[in-house]
Amino acid sequence: MQPKDLLQLADEFGCPLYVYDASKIEAQYKRLTEAFSKVGELRIHYAVKALSNVSILKLLKNLGSRLDTVSIQEVQLGLYAGFPADKIIYTPNGVSFEEIEMAAKLGVQINIDNLSVLEHFGAKHPKVPVCIRINPHVMAGGNSNISVGHIDSKFGISIHQMPHILRIVENTGMHINGIHMHTGSDILDVEVFLYAAEILFEAAIHFKELDFLDFGSGFKVPYKKDDIETNVEEFGKKLSKRFNEFCKEYGRPLALAFEPGKFLVSEAGYFLTKVNVVKQTTSTVFAGVDSGFNHLIRPMLYGSQHSIENISNPKGKERFYTVVGYICETDTFANNRRIAEIHEGDVLAFRNAGAYCFSMSSNYNSRFKPAEVLWKDGKGILIRERETFEDLLRNQVEVEM
Repeated sequence: MQPKDLLQLADEFGCPLYVYDASKIEAQYKRLTEAFSKVGELRIHYAVKALSNVSILKLLKNLGSRLDTVSIQEVQLGLYAGFPADKIIYTPNGVSFEEIEMAAKLGVQINIDNLSVLEHFGAKHPKVPVCIRINPHVMAGGNSNISVGHIDSKFGISIHQMPHILRIVENTGMHINGIHMHTGSDILDVEVFLYAAEILFEAAIHFKELDFLDFGSGFKVPYKKDDIETNVEEFGKKLSKRFNEFCKEYGRPLALAFEPGKFLVSEAGYFLTKVNVVKQTTSTVFAGVDSGFNHLIRPMLYGSQHSIENISNPKGKERFYTVVGYICETDTFANNRRIAEIHEGDVLAFRNAGAYCFSMSSNYNSRFKPAEVLWKDGKGILIRERETFEDLLRNQVEVEM
């Protein structure tokens, strides 16, 4: 997308505004499928938690994607968007047993990451196919908040508890049709991921009726110029070769599954904000925008960096700005960032705003959530209306005092 396109959308739909470029999502999906074209069956389960707008789900469905869900609500969104139940995998953590049974009743693939739940479910529903989520104890992610394969992680069943898993499976007679792992997000070192894959292969050999192996995801995308990213092409070449070798060792072909979220939608997203004030203090020039961590919390929560461009003055002389929001708490998007000269009323575009941005937004300070627009075939399509005051009151129950 070009700055003029974004400015046009800001003018048409107002700010703050989330915009998603359909062509970039399509290109990322194609890039992943081509990287693993040597595998007999590749299953891409889009991670709904990254961006759950129904129109985005439908776009991915049309590309051939399946879904990765972590809540019964995400399962229901997937079904609503038209995904067949057998194309949805449900990987909860710490939910009630009743919720897992609800998902099973809907016919989706169940993925269990807890020994007690595995035993309970196997004893009660031995004929329902189950995938087991393994914790390989491999630290592949680049941030402690998003690396989930380490030894103290709440996610997955420890690989060292394999004897317990096998005993439960034998005692219940349950059907294990998949093995899953997820080491975390922002994977930089392909070799570390391949090492974790060997652990998954070693676990899989214990189960004779598998249909698929799920390697999670966590591919890193670039957040700034010359930023490093996961070399998906190299990874595809190396893992495909090893996976095909393992299938021969196993005795029959298996499907290879991934659960990309950020990789598919992060770079497709832009967050547009309007500058309310430019404020000079003794040592800092603040650019205050019409948003805050109620709309984009990742910089404050994860320390993530989103490239920020002044699309109203793209060729202006660069100055140092600290970009902040309008929330009544510290909500700094960027410290001392070089940005083309900013004036009040300018529109700033935050890049890489497709993943975990709108989906983590809130109504803090009673602010409305932004609208969402899909840029497709050279035009903007509204896929979520901006909230109104009525939306804030919708589920409140007034009582007489």
